[in-house]
Amino acid sequence: MKKEVMVTIPDEIIMNQIYYIRGQKVMVDRDLANLYGVETKRLKEQVKRNIERFPKHYMFEMTVEEAEASRSQNATLKRGENVKYLPLAFTEHGVMMLSNVLKSERAVKVSMRIIDVFILMRETISNNSELRVEIEQIKKKLNNYGTNIELVFQYLDELLEKKENSKDRKQIGYKIKGK
Repeated sequence: MKKEVMVTIPDEIIMNQIYYIRGQKVMVDRDLANLYGVETKRLKEQVKRNIERFPKHYMFEMTVEEAEASRSQNATLKRGENVKYLPLAFTEHGVMMLSNVLKSERAVKVSMRIIDVFILMRETISNNSELRVEIEQIKKKLNNYGTNIELVFQYLDELLEKKENSKDRKQIGYKIKGK
């Protein structure tokens, strides 16, 4: 009987390993290899063997500058040392494709967790955008209400002025007895 692989990786760990590079949310090969429980070298070998499964919008090789920036958050090399091999960056679709080329049960489970986190992040961003739009609409209404309230007070002041000025005026017309 096959042993069930249990994968419990907190969302925060995965979220902290998602970078925003070239306008896309991506994960770096070394982080993915660590999550999948394989060496980075082995992960890259499988990618190279199945390169046709990884078009540019699934995976790309990072530049030296991008590698340095992502490495500063992960102390794999000491400062001043060069990056021997440029890391690969995988988009959400690339992460899913990795589970197909690695073929281990752990890779499938980890990929599903990572995809769930990508979806959670997308929903959170979407919900925040909707909330931001609603707040802007409320601000516009409040600004309009503030302007309208100022007008009301201005009219009230004018009416009070007219009433005060009307006491000084001599009344004209007929006087009714008893009043």
